Amino acid sequence: QLLISSATLRPTLAFAFASARPQTPFGASITRRGRLMSSSTTNNVEHGALPPVADRDESLVTLCGAVAARTNNGPNADKLMDPPRSLPDPYGWMRSDDRSSEKVKAHLEAENEYTKAKNAHLEDLRSRLYDEMIGFVQETDYTTPSTRGPWAYYTRTFEGKSYKVHCRAPAASLPAGKIEWDGKADSPVLEGEEVTLDENALAEGHSYCSVGSCKPSPSQKFLAYSLDNVGGETYTIYVKDLSTGEVVEKLEGDIDSTVVWGADDNTLFYCKMDKSHRPYQAFVHKVGSDSSADTLLFEEPDELFWLGMGKSQDGSYIFIESGSKETTEVQYVDLMQESVEVKCVAKRRPKTLYEVEHRLGRWIISTNHGGLPNMKLSSCPAVPDSADQWEDLASPGGGSLFEGDYVKSLDAVLPLKGHLVAYGREGGIPRVWVARMSEAGAVTKFDRLEFAEEAYDVGGGGNLEFDVATFKVSYDSMVTPPSTIRIDLDDLGERTVVKEKKVPGYDPDKYACSRGTVMSRDGKTEIPVSMVWNKALRKEGQPQHLHLYGYGSYGACMEAYFSSSRLPLLDRGIVYVVAHVRGGGEMGRQWYEEPNGAKYLCKKNTFNDFVDVARSLQDSGVTAPEIMSTEGRSAGGLLIGASVNQAPELFRVAIFGVPFVDVMATMVDATIPLTCVEWEEWGNPNEEKYYEYMSEYSPVNNVKEGAVYPSCLLTGGLHDPRVQYWEPSKMAAELRHKMDTEKSGDICLKMDMTAGHFSASDRYKYYRELAFDWAFVLDKLGLSGV
Repeated sequence: QLLISSATLRPTLAFAFASARPQTPFGASITRRGRLMSSSTTNNVEHGALPPVADRDESLVTLCGAVAARTNNGPNADKLMDPPRSLPDPYGWMRSDDRSSEKVKAHLEAENEYTKAKNAHLEDLRSRLYDEMIGFVQETDYTTPSTRGPWAYYTRTFEGKSYKVHCRAPAASLPAGKIEWDGKADSPVLEGEEVTLDENALAEGHSYCSVGSCKPSPSQKFLAYSLDNVGGETYTIYVKDLSTGEVVEKLEGDIDSTVVWGADDNTLFYCKMDKSHRPYQAFVHKVGSDSSADTLLFEEPDELFWLGMGKSQDGSYIFIESGSKETTEVQYVDLMQESVEVKCVAKRRPKTLYEVEHRLGRWIISTNHGGLPNMKLSSCPAVPDSADQWEDLASPGGGSLFEGDYVKSLDAVLPLKGHLVAYGREGGIPRVWVARMSEAGAVTKFDRLEFAEEAYDVGGGGNLEFDVATFKVSYDSMVTPPSTIRIDLDDLGERTVVKEKKVPGYDPDKYACSRGTVMSRDGKTEIPVSMVWNKALRKEGQPQHLHLYGYGSYGACMEAYFSSSRLPLLDRGIVYVVAHVRGGGEMGRQWYEEPNGAKYLCKKNTFNDFVDVARSLQDSGVTAPEIMSTEGRSAGGLLIGASVNQAPELFRVAIFGVPFVDVMATMVDATIPLTCVEWEEWGNPNEEKYYEYMSEYSPVNNVKEGAVYPSCLLTGGLHDPRVQYWEPSKMAAELRHKMDTEKSGDICLKMDMTAGHFSASDRYKYYRELAFDWAFVLDKLGLSGV
């Protein structure tokens, strides 16, 4: 941190509410109720609580530019601002890197006490919401088993237990269709079931428990797993003997969650992190040896790059991927060789991304090489330094299978002995394609899976083996609970639903959903919008209570997926809407990348799109400002912060979940985790062009003086390494300082003092936290009595 005193240095909605799929509805409608404005117009006195007043030191600034006291100001030394510029940071004292500041802890505790008191009247509502959400959960359940040789692996949950139990059973016990199971906790899902790992036992004595990787060894005698009991995403690796239940190995240090077995039970691969929480070293460990003797295989010195690791689908290779947001380089280890030798698939080239898999002696490579807007699919012999040998994988009808054009995008591939399964997008919808492959690697047939619903989510369904005749996909939509479908690779119409997620009390005929577009303010970009509602509560021609959700960063897609935890909102007449704004990848990488996506110097497209959707929903009469709420989490919290700053009058209440809102102060400081790698996402505000642009949208730096703001609930985790706890803390203080305190809504900060970025690891605690959020929203919308 370099925080000093300045005294020392100087559109219109393009679809109706008619259900796109009346046969499988979901959703909620709205009945307008009495005094909707009454719940938050007197935020300083209501319920007898006064907000904490954070110390504000106007002399504190964060320096941006060529700051000599920092070891890394960015890769472009010639573009750094020199002399540095001072960024006002009056709440900079809230930052305590080691979380030891008593002043900071006292402030956070005061914020929590205020939030608790301010929402004490909602205790009964929270209890009802929690009971409703739990009522939609099949508490004693299991996941679809996936075979690995002689065993089928799956997890179970049990009523009253907070964490998963990992199990396996002989693969021979799997039926051809659905599993016949009586649903009782003491009944095995499959004959011969045995427990491999009980996360509930791992959680005993801890307030947090997260298992990262959980992998059986090649012989399946041992289990390697990684465990975080703090929430800071630093893991310890354990090796358990499944025949005795004893832990026989423990690896500690700055280790990330990944652990991969080699070709035998004696070899493990894993990654270590640097002081900025960046995975940068790949090691190989011999089970039974001292970890201090582990061999360093590869080290990535460039702070823009993170390491990732995995094993090829056929088990022949370990891949070590070194990647930035724009460039990748993949090393590999041939597990069929006795010695561990690291070789490079293809040297890194600026702005060239590629991913690698292996099939029958050939690399299968997805890449944007050549400046393509999306990834194309290539192949070549499995040799080192292979870049000059990459050839497009040809379609049976001529041309390339995936050309990297604007029509369809490629996200991942699953190589199998006789086929290649590709996952990607077309028309804004996730898609799955299956290619029949010759032994030499030629495509002889290529088809896309088709589904009946207009909008849905589909992806891989736990395919662990290489030589198979079928594969599984997971499928759901906003009105259809998740299911796992087994598909014949040679006859894609031959499908078997092997598991459907049970949602107690859910009747799909009560709900409806639709998919449409809103025209952006640029007059040429159509923003996809998905919505779901309760048909019985929908009254045409009347504004509806509405909850608008968005994300819009990293090229990540917000799918039209099913969520039982939305049902309490829908059943109170709230329409749930997802705005698929630019910055995501819903329409391909062009939806994310410059010049027309939402990255670098076009990032504002994300916020403008979101505001345009909100305005369109109101202008078309679907909703109104006083009955509209909004929500985003993490980088989606940035979306909410920037959008609410741009147009606070559009929303009645906003949820900022672990929000990335202190963009400027975070992105100049390379010691904060994620900063360096994300210079290729947002830009580096140590450079003038990014300083100017980012300072125009960074939420903490753009709260409007004297504006009327909606009620806001901001959440954070004290041990969060991705979005530091002080970001929502600063934002809450800045909002209270600048907004019109008489007319604005409540500003509440809720800080989990035991968790990290991903909130509660305990599933029951998670639902209680969500019930708090929903109760806050319902109260401000005037629906607390519904």
